[in-house]
Amino acid sequence: MGPWKPTSRRNPRRRFHDFQNLPPPPRNRTVDLVKSSAIFGVLLIHASAGCLSGPVSAPWLSGLFWNALARPAVPLFLMASGALLLPPERELPIKRLYTRSMARLLAALFFWAACYKLVYLWLLDSLTPWDLEAAAKNLLLFRHEEHLYYLHIMLLVYAFLPVTRLLVRNGDRQSLEYALGLWLLLGILYPTVRTLWPFTLLGGVPVQWRLNLAYSSIGYTLLGHYLTVYRPRPRRPLCLAALLAGFLLTFGGAWAASAAAGRLEEHFLEGTGAGVFLEALGFWGLCQRASLPEWAGRAAERLSKASFCVFLTHVFFLQFFARHGLRAAEGPPLFTVPLVSLLVLICGWGAYALFSRVPGVRRWLI
Repeated sequence: MGPWKPTSRRNPRRRFHDFQNLPPPPRNRTVDLVKSSAIFGVLLIHASAGCLSGPVSAPWLSGLFWNALARPAVPLFLMASGALLLPPERELPIKRLYTRSMARLLAALFFWAACYKLVYLWLLDSLTPWDLEAAAKNLLLFRHEEHLYYLHIMLLVYAFLPVTRLLVRNGDRQSLEYALGLWLLLGILYPTVRTLWPFTLLGGVPVQWRLNLAYSSIGYTLLGHYLTVYRPRPRRPLCLAALLAGFLLTFGGAWAASAAAGRLEEHFLEGTGAGVFLEALGFWGLCQRASLPEWAGRAAERLSKASFCVFLTHVFFLQFFARHGLRAAEGPPLFTVPLVSLLVLICGWGAYALFSRVPGVRRWLI
């Protein structure tokens, strides 16, 4: 659908008034369910990280279980972004993209990055002019809290939106599948096998054929759009098979590689790994098939709206609980990891309820 234009020149104001009174389009329940699940996955990843130090052991494997299971969280967020931002009927001029979408992202990024640096300096009792100057330099050079890398990637995703939207608008299904095939080959499969023989024997330019994590993330946005438009009701057994196969590859690969290295080896846990891709693909399909009762749909919608704030603030709560002895590694990770994650989720949701009432904060910072 193209941009709306009045059909009559005699009374365009009346037509515009009628258009303004139309009900808003229905929410994408799949995206709400995906985002509300993905934010809990992010918390599981970070809560279980402390359980993965040291040699392989039973608690270590319990932490790896949750970590591997939750690894598609960031790819799922990227897929949700593609489902929301790439439909051709949604107008997104470049001016609005840079003055609103990217400006809001940059405002949130630098505000929360500055908050993390100031809090850590305060905890270390290092609020000296020299430390503040060094923190300011690191802030401007994008040396931010580690989990904020997602916002760095989203800046790239936004910058490429005019290109990806052009592909979606003017290309047919076959063109989109070709682009996704290239991405799957160079952004998912090649990075997964690059550490295995005989691919370790390659040198020169072929080593550079693979897409790195930042650019490969753009492919997940195209995948989210493709699955929304062309695979709205996938078969549940295939989704379950993809999810299970992806988890086994992610968990088993990380276990084997870590046992061989004597420490945590994260290659199979990366977002561009084939196992993580299959997990994300299967879970998205299950969300598309899900039929939620009304109360559950409303809860998913509320948590989906709060997910950005939860993501931005959750490390504060994890650090606060850790300083008071509440860590997932202090107990059996099979139980403590989801419990700590749930506690942080409640705190982050509460922070959203508080911050969203402050004028300007909801629009620009959360």
